[in-house]
Amino acid sequence: MKLNLKKPLVVFDLETTGLDIVKDRIIQISYIKVYPDGKEERGDYLVNPEQHIAPAITQLTGISDAEVKDQPTFKQLSRRLFDKFAGCDFAGFNSNHFDIPLLAEEFLRAGIDFDFSKCRLIDVQTIFHKMERRNLAAAYKFYCGRKMEEDFEAHRADQDTEATYRVLMGELDRYAPGVDEDPEKVLENDMDFLNEFSKTNQNVDFAGRIVWGEAKDANGKVVLDAKGNPKMVEYFNFGKHKGKTVTEVLHMDPGYYGWMQAGDFTYNTKQVLTRIRLREAKLRK
Repeated sequence: MKLNLKKPLVVFDLETTGLDIVKDRIIQISYIKVYPDGKEERGDYLVNPEQHIAPAITQLTGISDAEVKDQPTFKQLSRRLFDKFAGCDFAGFNSNHFDIPLLAEEFLRAGIDFDFSKCRLIDVQTIFHKMERRNLAAAYKFYCGRKMEEDFEAHRADQDTEATYRVLMGELDRYAPGVDEDPEKVLENDMDFLNEFSKTNQNVDFAGRIVWGEAKDANGKVVLDAKGNPKMVEYFNFGKHKGKTVTEVLHMDPGYYGWMQAGDFTYNTKQVLTRIRLREAKLRK
């Protein structure tokens, strides 16, 4: 099945020094850029993380300090990747929970503001879990009819990227309209639909420090928008201001913004908070 695209889709995977979005770094990034006309363009880079790769990570991925010591850093690759990724949507396996947030952090550390909020983010794992609830290897066997170990080397970004791309295509084939009698098991070959289907939370920032919630008036009544739907606004989801709107906190406790900017929060969280602050300042003029 050919993907129904209005703009390029980047299917990608990362290997990293660990699972901490703030502290860990990318050691391999691989992608397949699929164009609306069906053209496919592949890229694969080993990355010098400028930190030690733990033996457990080397054992898992096969990527060692020696293998990456002469490779470019992410900052050195960042402009090239930005040019490749600009204007694209993104798909990956567990990408909305880990790969996208970490990639956003790496871009920000490199001084590049890549606004993923303007992209459709399609998480193949979320689609799979909602439909069958298993992992990538099981997904590959289920949708592609073969074992991953027969076709790929485990825990390499380029190999997992290829598998993820094939699983996405298999999902769209299996759940195409009219294939399954269950009306709930239908996927539209449309990036807007898949973007919405991939969402599992109401996070505004990737770390979930700020979340979407219904706006309420002074009497606690839900505020509706022009279409009669609940108006959604940003709320803090942690700390002493949990449950309060970001706008309210910025007004009543302006020092909280500075505290967060100086704190151990992700660059993305700080970026989102700054955008809200600038938006509110503009509205008050």
